[in-house]
Amino acid sequence: MEHNYSEQKNYKLNFQGKGTDFFGIIVVNWILTMLTLGLYYPWAKAKVLQYIYGATELNNDRFTFHGTGKEMFKGFIKAILIFAAMYGVLFLFIWLNMPFVGIFLFYVLIISIIPIAIHGSYRYRMSRTSWRGIRFGYRGDRNKFIKLFFKNIFLTIITLGIYGAWATVNIRTYVLSHIRMGSIKFKYKADGADFFLLNLKGYFLTLITLGIYSFWWQKEIFEFYVNNLYMEKDEQRIRMKSTASGGDFFALIVVNLLLLVFTLGLGYAWVAMRTFNFIAQNITLEGNIDLDLIAQTEEEFKDATGEDINDMLDIDFVM
Repeated sequence: MEHNYSEQKNYKLNFQGKGTDFFGIIVVNWILTMLTLGLYYPWAKAKVLQYIYGATELNNDRFTFHGTGKEMFKGFIKAILIFAAMYGVLFLFIWLNMPFVGIFLFYVLIISIIPIAIHGSYRYRMSRTSWRGIRFGYRGDRNKFIKLFFKNIFLTIITLGIYGAWATVNIRTYVLSHIRMGSIKFKYKADGADFFLLNLKGYFLTLITLGIYSFWWQKEIFEFYVNNLYMEKDEQRIRMKSTASGGDFFALIVVNLLLLVFTLGLGYAWVAMRTFNFIAQNITLEGNIDLDLIAQTEEEFKDATGEDINDMLDIDFVM
C-alpha cells in the first residue's frame, strides 16, 4: 500500500539528562539500598526510570514514567517468592542426593518464566509510560507469546544456534508490533535472513580486523533495529531512521570505556547519559501523523511482577 507523504510533519527526539543529576540519584539510591539491605531497590529503580523517561523529549514534550516504588515493591516480593520456590526445588533434589535432576529442573523453570517475565514487563512498563498524557500500552497475548518464544528457542537449539537470528527477529517483531501509543500502533518488519547475514559478516570482519570492525558491526545492528521500526495511524505513518556511523559508535564506546576506567566506575552516570543522548541524536523520524490528534486508548496496568522478574533474570528491555 502506498502512503502519502506530501504533508510531512516535523518530529524531533531529544534527551536532556545530565550526568551530575543522574549521579546524585544513583548515589542516594545506592546508599538507601545498602542501608535497607536491598529493600529500597524498587524505589531506586522507579527514580531512575522516572528521571530517564522525564529527560526524553519528543517535539519538546517530555515522556513520563508513572510507575512507583510501591508498585514495584509488590512485584519485587512476588518475584522473590517465585525464585525462592525454584531454589527450594533445587535444594530439595540436592538433599535427596539427586543434584543433576535438581539443576536440570531449576534451569527448566528459569527458562519457563522468561516469556512470562517479558510479557509482564512490557504490560507494566508501557502502561506506566505516557507522552502529553497519552498512555502507552502493550496488547500482546501471553499464551501466544509463550508458544512463539518456545517454538523459536526449540528451533534455535536443534539448528545449533543458527536459527537464533530468526528467533531474535520473530520475538522482537511480536513484542514491538503490539505496542501502542494511544491510537498510534508500533510496527516492526524485519527479515531474519538479513539479520543472520549482518551478524555473520560482522563476526568474520571483526576477527579479520582484530576487533576494529566491531564498531561498524554495532552500527549495523543499531541501524537494523531502528530502520525496521515505524508507527502507524490509519493511513499515516512515521518511519524511524538511524543516522549513526561506525565512527560515531567508535567515539561513543571508547570515550565511555575511558570514563569508566579512569573514574573507577564512578563515571557510569555520565556514560549512561552520553549513551541515551547518542541514541536520541541518531534517530530521525519522518512521516505524516499529526501527533495532536492522538486519542487515549490504553488501560492502566500496575502489576510490576514481570518487571521485577526481568531484573532478576537480567533480561534487556527492548525500546
